[in-house]
Amino acid sequence: MARISKSKNNAAEIPQHIAIIMDGNGRWATRRALPRNAGHAAGSETFRRIATYCRSIGVKYLTVFAFSTENWKRSAEEVQGIMQLFDKYLHEAIEEMARDQIRLRVLGDLTRISPELRALIEQTDEISQEYEGFQANICINYGGRDEIVHAARAFARDCADGRRTPEDLTEAMFSGYLYTEGIPDPDLIIRPSGEIRISNFLLWQSAYSEYYFTDVLWPDFDEAELDRAIESYHRRERRYGGAQ
Repeated sequence: MARISKSKNNAAEIPQHIAIIMDGNGRWATRRALPRNAGHAAGSETFRRIATYCRSIGVKYLTVFAFSTENWKRSAEEVQGIMQLFDKYLHEAIEEMARDQIRLRVLGDLTRISPELRALIEQTDEISQEYEGFQANICINYGGRDEIVHAARAFARDCADGRRTPEDLTEAMFSGYLYTEGIPDPDLIIRPSGEIRISNFLLWQSAYSEYYFTDVLWPDFDEAELDRAIESYHRRERRYGGAQ
């Protein structure tokens, strides 16, 4: 398949916002008799490569599901390894953001993250405010239901403090209380690894998203597979509840 390229002819066909559930790292490692964290390391490099490709073809936002609120149930060794990968990636991203003018946001409940990693996240967020263009969003300690509860509590506090009333609430206003405030809803959500479920990812934001499922494990996901996902997206007719 020919690579999708950024051009005036196909710019309108490129999804503005692609979201990916990065699944299959553990199985990839197990099939190679490697520790699970080797799969996460390989998946991290895949994210870096796919983010670069998305930027090159004109995608504006890429959001990836890196660590869910349920992933704390995994072994302490695996969780520690994943957090070390986040730390490594964010340190490297500081230089890359300046060089490539990339914005980076970390989305999720960061209260359970170590103070050192939270400080690094705040640093990268502050730096990336200077840049416009492509934005990568990494969901850490994220869950769609948890996000909605978090937003509802924030709105309730504003009502209790007299800044809002229940009658003020609209869908647009509620979206402003979500972690994804200011980010358009995803046009296309991709799930590698053969699983056909959304796993509590972007529940509010995905109301009208298109989905693409593939058996390819995330570390093996490449630019050609992303092209196939986008080609599949092109064949969809997005009616947003309207008649055909």
